[in-house]
Amino acid sequence: MQKSGTTRTLATVRDGEGAITSRVRRTVLPSGLRVVTEQMAGARSATIGVWVDVGSRDETASLHGASHFLEHLLFKGTHERSALDISVALDEVGGEFNAFTAKEYTCFHARVLDEDLPLAVDVLGDMVTSSLIAADDVEAEREVILDEIAMHDDDPDDVVHNLFAEQAWGATSPLGRSIAGTEESITALDRGRIQRFYRRHYQPHRMVVAVAGNLDHAAVVRHVRKAFGRRDWLAGESEPTGPRHVSKKIRVHPGSVETTRPFEQVNVVLGMEGLARGDERRFALGALNTALGGGTSSRLFQEVRERRGLAYSVYSFTSQHAGSGLVGVSVGCLPNRLDDVLDTVRLELSRVAAHGITEEELSRGKGQLRGGLVLGLEDSASRMIRLGKAELVHDDLLQIDDVLDRIEAVTLDEVRDVAADVFSRPEILAVVGPSS
Repeated sequence: MQKSGTTRTLATVRDGEGAITSRVRRTVLPSGLRVVTEQMAGARSATIGVWVDVGSRDETASLHGASHFLEHLLFKGTHERSALDISVALDEVGGEFNAFTAKEYTCFHARVLDEDLPLAVDVLGDMVTSSLIAADDVEAEREVILDEIAMHDDDPDDVVHNLFAEQAWGATSPLGRSIAGTEESITALDRGRIQRFYRRHYQPHRMVVAVAGNLDHAAVVRHVRKAFGRRDWLAGESEPTGPRHVSKKIRVHPGSVETTRPFEQVNVVLGMEGLARGDERRFALGALNTALGGGTSSRLFQEVRERRGLAYSVYSFTSQHAGSGLVGVSVGCLPNRLDDVLDTVRLELSRVAAHGITEEELSRGKGQLRGGLVLGLEDSASRMIRLGKAELVHDDLLQIDDVLDRIEAVTLDEVRDVAADVFSRPEILAVVGPSS
């Protein structure tokens, strides 16, 4: 008899009259596969995401692009379904399904009517556990991916952000390499290496099935057991893989890099080393980032676009990973405005590093973060993403009220301290545009 696994309730939210509006439950199967669900009162849809603890930073140089290549191939057919069968199964019930690859994880997801959730679980379970990785599909999809790489190479924003990461972490570092791979690396990948990568990384203890919407947790677990139990995939016993950790901080390389493309604009990313994912100062940095370049009232938008008219688009960003992180400002401008743009951005960063931000800017930044968080969790897809990331990446599901409290607790002194630290670090600059 198969062991049942362990189940516990992570959170229960009630309205003012005591009725349950949301309940989060988690089951760990003996194989190590985790099933995390959020029951949403009043929802008529459900979203499932299968999260795999593998991304581009797990690739060697000879496997560059394998995670993204594999993401494509899992849609191409299984022992039970052809590629067309997979597409038809969800299309005929009006479902939406797709996948994405990041530096530290891969996610396959589907959004359906609540009554069609068992079908979505079955299709994704079949794809993830029983893909054929057929030789003909590898060759056909290779051309599709090369097309995708060429498309990204025509997008100035993609080019400059990839160049910025490459300068920051190094062209030979897994974090510094592009997620999709290069023309050379994709051309060199063969079926055998991709299949071995699939078997090595797509294991139950490295996966999370996250589901949100109108659902019953016990029923979801039963459907997952059936769908993922094909070909004895759940037969072994293992402990789940914990959050990704690195033994030491990953070095960031300051400096500048420039490449020529036949674009009308110059695209620039100016930044520096930021905070790693687990840094407790991340809430202060989030408020700072929003106030600095997170909207039309932000300091950078007002100074660069509204007052000086130097660029149409300007924003700041943060990226946080295990062992490292980056902060930066992204701008697109006419070539003859580049020097003025860089001078203005550097001046604002130096001012923030020296003096922090104002009470009014902090209040606006907090408001933006709070509103973005709550409004972004109005549908089952957003809730699923929150569940999946919390379980796979953070191993800690902060309740929404807890996150709001953490945001509200950020002080001006905390923001000033993190600004003085981060924005005084050595500069990283990436520039992409037409030849001068």
